[in-house]
Amino acid sequence: MTYDSEDIQQILQMALAQKQEGEFSQEQLLEMASELNISPQMLEKAEEQWLTQRSEQRQRRAFNNFRRQGFSKHLISFVAVNSFLILLNLFTSPSYFWAIFPLLGWGLGLFFHGWGILHNQGKAYEQAFQKWCSQRLQGKDF
Repeated sequence: MTYDSEDIQQILQMALAQKQEGEFSQEQLLEMASELNISPQMLEKAEEQWLTQRSEQRQRRAFNNFRRQGFSKHLISFVAVNSFLILLNLFTSPSYFWAIFPLLGWGLGLFFHGWGILHNQGKAYEQAFQKWCSQRLQGKDF
């Protein structure tokens, strides 16, 4: 039976997942690569790409957490202020419910803020992510 490179990759991934020993040493990785006729240079390049991807994934998770925390703060302030306004409205002029206007206006802004948090793809997301990354590198507070 013969296998193409994609079949080999899938079989090895399944075998490694089933092995469940946890970790492999650098020597074991080099040994596996040599058995597959992968040069140490190719392996090093692949490892660098993997490390870059892993770093970016961590940064994106941190960015998404940062955005969710911002939304949580927005939601808490929305609830606190609008609760106060509703109580103030009920005590001062219960016949006219004027608190609905700031409630609806701020609620619309909160809705769009939440909508933006749920959509973490696209041009606007990438621009926000790049801006956040550059601010982190410059050491600016958020």
